[in-house]
Amino acid sequence: MAEQACLFCEIAKGERAAHIVMDTPDALAFLDVRPLFKGHTLLVPRAHYETLTDLPGEFLGPFFGHAQRLAEAMESVLGAAGSFVAMNNRVSQSVPHLHVHVVPRNRKDGLRGFFWPRQKYESDAEAAAFAARLSEGLT
Repeated sequence: MAEQACLFCEIAKGERAAHIVMDTPDALAFLDVRPLFKGHTLLVPRAHYETLTDLPGEFLGPFFGHAQRLAEAMESVLGAAGSFVAMNNRVSQSVPHLHVHVVPRNRKDGLRGFFWPRQKYESDAEAAAFAARLSEGLT
């Protein structure tokens, strides 16, 4: 599919900085710059696909296997009670490149319905530390 100044393609190509959590030949995961909770990670295919329906069928299993590993890392590495795993297709999709949100969750963490206030990392160093912890937990 054609790429037009895609932010996530730029990250996947190393043209734009991001806090990388997972780097494989077919997919990349990095911290969301406006996380719901610290550790909120975006999983993207390296190739540009806009929506889930554009993703080739043979890639579904491997791609969601990466999402499964990230969800496990939210618990084993960050000590979260669970995770929220979701994606948007076109509507509410802020970047038109397929991406899965994997968010650490805890009971009474304040996330209700679809009112999701975003947070910020205190510093670039704090974000880098979260990315490194999650990345180490995947190996």
